[in-house]
Amino acid sequence: MPEYKQFPLSDTAEGLTEADILAWHVKPGDTVTVNQIVVEIETAKAAVELPIPWAGVVTELHVEPGQTVEVGTPILTMDVDPGGTAAPAPAPVAAAAAAPEAPAEEEMKPLVGYGSKAVVTKRRERKGSAPAAPAPVAAVAAPPAPASVVAEKPRGGYVPLAKPPVRKLAKDLGVDLHALSGTAGGVITRDDVERAANGSAVVQPSTVDAGYDPGTRERRVPIKGVRKATANAMVQSAFTAPHVTEFLTVDVTPMMELREKLKKSREFAGTKLTPLAFAAKAVCLAAKRTPDVNAVWDEAAQEIVYKDYVHLGIAAATPRGLVVPKIRDADSLSLKELALALTELTDVAREGKTTPAAMANGTFTITNVGVFGVDTGTPIINPGESAILAVGAIRDTPWVVDGEIVVRKVMQLSLSFDHRVIDGQQGSEFLADVGALLADPAVAITY
Repeated sequence: MPEYKQFPLSDTAEGLTEADILAWHVKPGDTVTVNQIVVEIETAKAAVELPIPWAGVVTELHVEPGQTVEVGTPILTMDVDPGGTAAPAPAPVAAAAAAPEAPAEEEMKPLVGYGSKAVVTKRRERKGSAPAAPAPVAAVAAPPAPASVVAEKPRGGYVPLAKPPVRKLAKDLGVDLHALSGTAGGVITRDDVERAANGSAVVQPSTVDAGYDPGTRERRVPIKGVRKATANAMVQSAFTAPHVTEFLTVDVTPMMELREKLKKSREFAGTKLTPLAFAAKAVCLAAKRTPDVNAVWDEAAQEIVYKDYVHLGIAAATPRGLVVPKIRDADSLSLKELALALTELTDVAREGKTTPAAMANGTFTITNVGVFGVDTGTPIINPGESAILAVGAIRDTPWVVDGEIVVRKVMQLSLSFDHRVIDGQQGSEFLADVGALLADPAVAITY
């Protein structure tokens, strides 16, 4: 006989309360295997693909792409014993109405590593009859959609559904995803983007105009996912930690000369060695002399927690918004190892594949505003940390050397820190150390 189970949206990261459904990889009637990827979601931190913990046949999809769903809400129903009967699954509402007996509770445990929250569904039975499908959980407010996964455009703003590599391709080719309608069940594919770039894509007015008001000439987009999480974190940090920002202008000509020399060496062959790698190494070295910058304020315990490791966060701009993946134990890595870690970290972030775990438990962050041609800024500290360093653009600048004005490679640094943890002296000493290491990398042998 058929046995129906509901698959809930699981907590893929500690504290997750909701997620957006990006795309379904299955439809009603599909046969799935254990751990097969069935849906792609966007959490407050990253895009995540969810596997199914059972094998069977999909009977219903309860939500559509573009919808925001609370954790614990059933998003899919499947028959895990399809060989028991050829009859279609009875409608949940009808099953509930036909069941006079008291419900038997069945606990559905989430996937391993997806949090500790369990969802309880109710199965109603009549003596001598086959079990009916589970009644819908109250969290599903709307009735299930027909057997289709084509997304209806959300009101208040069209959300183009596309995987990170497709978004990157669209950006590279100058294609506006908002002007396209996906051909794969509402999901925009690589072929859709390439056709648009060649001028052969069909643009649907309903897609282009979604969320746009001709009267005001404004377009509204719901605040979701990474953008929403970033906004909440920045507000929390700005109004919790008393920020202080200090600035330092540095002649980094020796660093740039060393960089060119190392790039030609056998040890660094094939390694992408950027000024950011030097900044990362300088931060790790300077933090050993000023451990306050790598500490954190614990409000609940009324303690300052000093950490003997540096999990270095690197702020990265992605199509989904700002993410800050971490280089674990960065203080134990050599300059080359940091350069390799930075390359891998940024490549994964740009593809939208950074996992929530990769963005957790940082101790210090670097934001490279120089890559955008910006000289400096006043960065906001990431929650759970006490300091953040902004690295500006390197410019040819008139500079006084031995009493004469010469052209040098100059950059600006800015350090924001939590004044509850770090006094002005410690912040100044740390920033001066970082500047000294970038101005003359040979200073590193004295640390």
